[in-house]
Amino acid sequence: MLTGKQKRYLRSMAHHLDPVFQVGKNGTNEHLMRHINDAIEKRELMKVQILNNCLDDKHEIAEELATETGSELVQLIGSTIILYKESRDNKQIELPRG
Repeated sequence: MLTGKQKRYLRSMAHHLDPVFQVGKNGTNEHLMRHINDAIEKRELMKVQILNNCLDDKHEIAEELATETGSELVQLIGSTIILYKESRDNKQIELPRG
């Protein structure tokens, strides 16, 4: 579980990132989850964009992505989801304590 200080730090790091994946009208599926899981292992921090034609609730999508990929939901702002998962092999981000 991330603390408020750690979430603020990750939000500041994610600010300049572009979304890597998009969730469209078909919502989420196993194929998308597998790709997000692979990408977040390499990047640790990533953005996912929810498109306007997506009919599912954005809060449910954010929770589902975090749960299915084993990552932390850093922020859901507008239609952008920020996810963080500490990498086993490619650790790049050092979180502040506390």
